[in-house]
Amino acid sequence: MTTLNRRHLVALATAAAVLAPAIALAQAKLKVAGIYTVPFEQQWAGRLHQALKAAEARGEIEYKASENVANADYERVMREYATGGSMLIVGEAFGVETAARKVAKDFPKVAFLMGSSNKPQAPNFSVFDNYIQDPAYLSGMIAGGMTKSNKIGMVGGFPIPEVNRLMNAFMAGAKEINPKVEFSVSFINSWFDPPKAKEAAFAMIDKGADVMYAERFGVSDAAKEKGKLAIGNVINTQDKYPDTVVASALWHFEPTADRAIKLVREGKFTAEDYGPYSMMKHKGSSLAPLGTFEKKIPAEVVAKMRAKEKAIAEGKFTVKVDDSQPKSTMK
Repeated sequence: MTTLNRRHLVALATAAAVLAPAIALAQAKLKVAGIYTVPFEQQWAGRLHQALKAAEARGEIEYKASENVANADYERVMREYATGGSMLIVGEAFGVETAARKVAKDFPKVAFLMGSSNKPQAPNFSVFDNYIQDPAYLSGMIAGGMTKSNKIGMVGGFPIPEVNRLMNAFMAGAKEINPKVEFSVSFINSWFDPPKAKEAAFAMIDKGADVMYAERFGVSDAAKEKGKLAIGNVINTQDKYPDTVVASALWHFEPTADRAIKLVREGKFTAEDYGPYSMMKHKGSSLAPLGTFEKKIPAEVVAKMRAKEKAIAEGKFTVKVDDSQPKSTMK
């Protein structure tokens, strides 16, 4: 073997040794954990789960998740995933804010992306929110045009900013189309209690509400049983309630999840507010197709709604973010 050949082989071996770790890192799947206090079927957690499952299906991440985690167990589960090699942990800090931030401090090399009403915490605790007030406003316009009694019932989980802003946007949209509309507002103080939400909806329907804002599961069931209409939130359930759910404000968690995954892989993840990535301008939310109600909604209402939708997309109209607790106006 000539000296030149030996040098060539040594150079190749050296290059391979240098590139091997980089190639392995590029090929390794990022370990991501999802921690949810509710079942996967619940709207909010379902959107997170769906977005992360999509990233898993693309081969970008290795994804594990826990559902129905009690607040008292949340910190323990977070620590288990962090010590188990997860580099990105996604979930909700509502009700476990102090514990979640404590865990983040203890694991500064792990990225945390948590639903929260509070601010990011350097260096590794980012927050997100379902800022879907744009399509909520549009769905309110449709509700205002569909009610015949001028009474709309609204059932929410908890009166926290994430829920309040959607309800307020919905109410503003309804009032634009129908200034005479009145609202009955109730909170069930639970993120997942369909029977309780259903009972609250029945009470409003008994008082004359003929359109229900279904912020929680169970409301559309009540509307269906009573022959009334419903407006969906976060996910589209019209396929299950084709004669009941008129429209839905959809949340798409993909822009938020994909950004976080990309930054973690690049080693650039920092504490920031991902809230804006839930807005329509970032494709983080939209109004669901009208589907079975396409021809049932008054044409003039659809035209006004589409004009507003276009104005929002073009930045010519901004839906007000009102986090205050909405109040009943129904007499």
